[in-house]
Amino acid sequence: MTINTRTVNATPDQVWSVLADGWLYPLWVVGASRIRGVDPSWPEPGSAIQHSVGVWPALIDDETVVLESVPGHRIKLRAKGWPLGEAHVELVISAVGSQSEISIEEVPTAGPGAVVPPALTSPAIKWRNVETLRRLAYVVENRPQQ
Repeated sequence: MTINTRTVNATPDQVWSVLADGWLYPLWVVGASRIRGVDPSWPEPGSAIQHSVGVWPALIDDETVVLESVPGHRIKLRAKGWPLGEAHVELVISAVGSQSEISIEEVPTAGPGAVVPPALTSPAIKWRNVETLRRLAYVVENRPQQ
């Protein structure tokens, strides 16, 4: 299990607006290459994003499903990326003055990532999630306000 945090120059509602737009998912999630579909009810629990992982032409179609959602505060996902496996990924948004702190926690739940010792998987997950939060911050801080 690894937890990463980043402070962004945006309100929790601004962060949530990016998380709630499933079509923006590949802009900030490392490994997601394209979106094939987003359930109209995204990000309500049970809704899904159909995405592809990898680099063209070697793409694998998979999906991410919302397990829990508290608008403006927290979302927990079951992210699939086979053949690597599945993970539960939780993002929590906290107000810090006029800014927000975003934390991301990822726990492998199925596939190779779930059976490899955490001492071997944690550094890669940590690196990926540092970049994921960096990308999320870029999108949130530079997205035109609606």
